[in-house]
Amino acid sequence: MRERPVLVYDGDCGFCTSSVRFLERRVPVDATVVAFQFADLDALGTTAERAEHEVLWIDRAGRISGGAEAIGRLLTAAGGPWRALGVLMRVPPVSWAAHVVYRLVANNRQRMPGSTAACALPAARRPGASG
Repeated sequence: MRERPVLVYDGDCGFCTSSVRFLERRVPVDATVVAFQFADLDALGTTAERAEHEVLWIDRAGRISGGAEAIGRLLTAAGGPWRALGVLMRVPPVSWAAHVVYRLVANNRQRMPGSTAACALPAARRPGASG
């Protein structure tokens, strides 16, 4: 059992980073927030490929959720009024719509406000990538 849940995001993506900073300011959740580029992904039980594809929420028991479900679980963990929104996001048909919207945004993040050119490149091809 880990001490705190972990939110893993793409730290090379300006839009992703801006979104996470917004969540940190607005949603009172006690979690470790880390860019996948600086995370021990093996210890978290995931891969760079998955973390590059979607935001990840790893709960205290080590269960991994991705994409819209990850955001829903983060909101649920925040409690208060956020809890209801988080639960709603994980119940069909709202969960289906949330997934579609998440994929639409994630697949077009290089076009979103605050994005950088790196958002359009696979992690292995980004400036400064090792390998």
